[in-house]
Amino acid sequence: MNFWGNLIGYQVVWFTAVIGAAHGKTWPGVTVGALFVLWQILRADYPYAEWRLLICAVTLGIVIEGVLARTSWATYAASAPAIPPGGAPLWILAIWASFSTTLNRSLAYLRERLWLAWLLGAIGAPLAYLGAQRGWGSVVFQQPSWRGLTWIACSWAVAMPLLAFLARRWTSLYRLKPALIRTTKS
Repeated sequence: MNFWGNLIGYQVVWFTAVIGAAHGKTWPGVTVGALFVLWQILRADYPYAEWRLLICAVTLGIVIEGVLARTSWATYAASAPAIPPGGAPLWILAIWASFSTTLNRSLAYLRERLWLAWLLGAIGAPLAYLGAQRGWGSVVFQQPSWRGLTWIACSWAVAMPLLAFLARRWTSLYRLKPALIRTTKS
């Protein structure tokens, strides 16, 4: 159930954020995203690893989406509030935060297959952004659109394997920690 709950929950966040932004509303995506992330972290085997991964994912989101917004390669519906002002809208950062929870659940298989994470990032991310543009207009790539799409493909080709690697590393670190504590006390 953890796999399916995570997969379906992430999709609910994505659709809520994208459709809400298309209607000029930030709060639906942020609210549903925050509730989903909280639910995932409360149920996590290693919550500290989840928090670390979430912070990294949101930081990457601020940089990647910020470059997209600041260069005007793309414009976002419901662009305010943003971090920093004029940068990444909160609704898309809610998607990034929610995405971070998939790497130890529904996308856990990518932790051992970084080449696949790279491929899915390079191909899947631009397709998701195009879906948000064509389906609802919550993200609009400015012409020539190849600039923004190339940025997304290259950024996600780095971000996805990096986050998958960190998920594997931090989960294994926290898994070993109780054993190390027991060993040092003996």
